[in-house]
Amino acid sequence: MGGTEHLTVRREGATLVLTLNRPEAKNALSLPMLVGLHDGWAEADEDEEVRSIVLTGAGGAFCAGMDLKALAGKGMEGQQYRDRLKADPDLHWKAMLRHHRPRKPVIAAVEGYCVAGGTEILQGTDIRVAGESATFGLFEVKRGLFPIGGSTVRLQRQIPRTHALEMLLTGRPYSACEAAGIGLIGHVVPDGTALTKALEIAEQINACGPLAVEAVKASVYETAEMTEADGLAAELKRGWPIFDTDDAKEGARAFAEKRPPVYKRA
Repeated sequence: MGGTEHLTVRREGATLVLTLNRPEAKNALSLPMLVGLHDGWAEADEDEEVRSIVLTGAGGAFCAGMDLKALAGKGMEGQQYRDRLKADPDLHWKAMLRHHRPRKPVIAAVEGYCVAGGTEILQGTDIRVAGESATFGLFEVKRGLFPIGGSTVRLQRQIPRTHALEMLLTGRPYSACEAAGIGLIGHVVPDGTALTKALEIAEQINACGPLAVEAVKASVYETAEMTEADGLAAELKRGWPIFDTDDAKEGARAFAEKRPPVYKRA
């Protein structure tokens, strides 16, 4: 199991939990964190025992965005990882889910600050839970920067455009309740319980047929920008083979026998 000094990895049953672990900097993105995230997504994709992923932050924060001191040229921690970045110049974008989509469902468990790059990573997740005191926002324009992690493309596809533009152009903070109201997050829970709720959702996903879950997720994203006719054709192509899997047969048997199914990804 991987991880770095700024990214911890642990297993909770069939769920891989990735924790941004730089609480002294509100989990601002660092090179060790980006390398850890990149490797965590890869581990989840490659390990067939992993059925879901939870992304969270340590110390009461999710992620305060990029380390601006590093951006200003004052150095970045984790120089020992520079060779990784040279070997794969796209590593940081994959880590931030800009250029990579894990095939397993990703659930964000947010407490505290989830701003700038944190809100950009959030847009690469599938299901989102936040503590009631969480703060969201894309602050880049206030600092004369551009939210280049994908927000000018993704945000308007995930929430109404008027809300997307307001968030992008004002650089103001959003409360968890306001973020839920515009559809950026799905659940608001008492502070300190976001991870618990995320793990509950993960367990519900883990109890389902893994081949079906992965096919459903892939179909949703694959068909998002298609016409309805093209989308329905693509859905049938991806979904029909699932009915011929051992997982599907096990699901039917378990239903008939009134017992929990035991799936084997076949």
